[in-house]
Amino acid sequence: METPANGVPDVVDTPEGLSSSVASLTAAGGPIAIDAERASGIRYGQRAFLIQLRREDAGTFLLDSETLGDLSDLNPAFGSDEWVIHSVTQDLPCLQERGMRPAALFDTELAARLLGWEKFGLAAVAERTLGVRLAKEHSAADWSTRPLPKAWLNYAALDVEVLLPIRDILHQALLDANRWEYAQQEFTHLLDFEPKHFDEPWRRTHGLSKLRSRRDIARVRELWQARDAMAFESDIAPSKVLRDRDLVALAQSGVKSSDDIMTKWRRLSRAEAARLFRAYRKASRLTAEELPPKQAGGRERRSPFSHTDLKDRVAALKSAMAELSESLTIPHDVLLQPALVKSLAAQPVVDVADYLAEAGARPWQVELSAPVLEKSLATLPRA
Repeated sequence: METPANGVPDVVDTPEGLSSSVASLTAAGGPIAIDAERASGIRYGQRAFLIQLRREDAGTFLLDSETLGDLSDLNPAFGSDEWVIHSVTQDLPCLQERGMRPAALFDTELAARLLGWEKFGLAAVAERTLGVRLAKEHSAADWSTRPLPKAWLNYAALDVEVLLPIRDILHQALLDANRWEYAQQEFTHLLDFEPKHFDEPWRRTHGLSKLRSRRDIARVRELWQARDAMAFESDIAPSKVLRDRDLVALAQSGVKSSDDIMTKWRRLSRAEAARLFRAYRKASRLTAEELPPKQAGGRERRSPFSHTDLKDRVAALKSAMAELSESLTIPHDVLLQPALVKSLAAQPVVDVADYLAEAGARPWQVELSAPVLEKSLATLPRA
């Protein structure tokens, strides 16, 4: 499939164009296919630079979301109709950032995973359901580029053109497999999805876990915060300033001046090196009481089980879930969140079904997983 059936529409980048698009979408009805293009690894954050929409009776719309900004006028146009998105957890946050809020969802990627499909990327799903091949060579492009090349817009329009027929095929497949109820619960749950918030995002620096010195950890923290501010101000990905591995190396480097930093990392400007050195020096001057703990929160969560016993319990529960996953041909992380399995293992005595439900597991997950987990826990020593 090389070109959209009705050609590539013009990019909507004016308030007047948006109003016209809203009117057309309001007059139509039915599910809305939605996709978003970001500039991950190039620009700061995960905001959408282009949003694609398609409704059968209205056609395809390509919105320059960076120029238009707020797109909340689309919400009443869509009403209570279903938004069809491939990988809701990837696209919904950047849509919400533009003011878009769905009333109902259908995630084609999650549907494919619930059906046990091993390949669930959009191109693979499109080929399996529609017999068409989608080129994905522009998926990692810099979508902040203006004007956007025609080939990129062609690619973007095709992505939403296939979503609605894919949705219908997957819906029927879920019904045939008696998994439509599972899907409905998952799609409803996704309406409240928000990206995970980290109180100390700097602790996610790749390579930080290898550091043993609290002083070096403090340096990573201060360097990370300086790098993040620099990236935000320049609207570039933090890795474009300095990669994580270089940040960790700098924390351990023992540099004495910004010139030392420039000698080791020649990509940095003098102003950037000076700013990073100030952060490094700040961490170097902290008192012992001011240094961050090695672990987030200062201590590990206490468990009535020894480290070895807890490790064995986690392994036993994971093994039980893996067997259930294989028998149902549903991926283990869709069947039940791995973090939930791990937290359950640390509980001394618990009603498994109640625990899973209170922790946010959906009814279908509890129904399938609780008996298996209870059986596995019964074979394990108690605290």
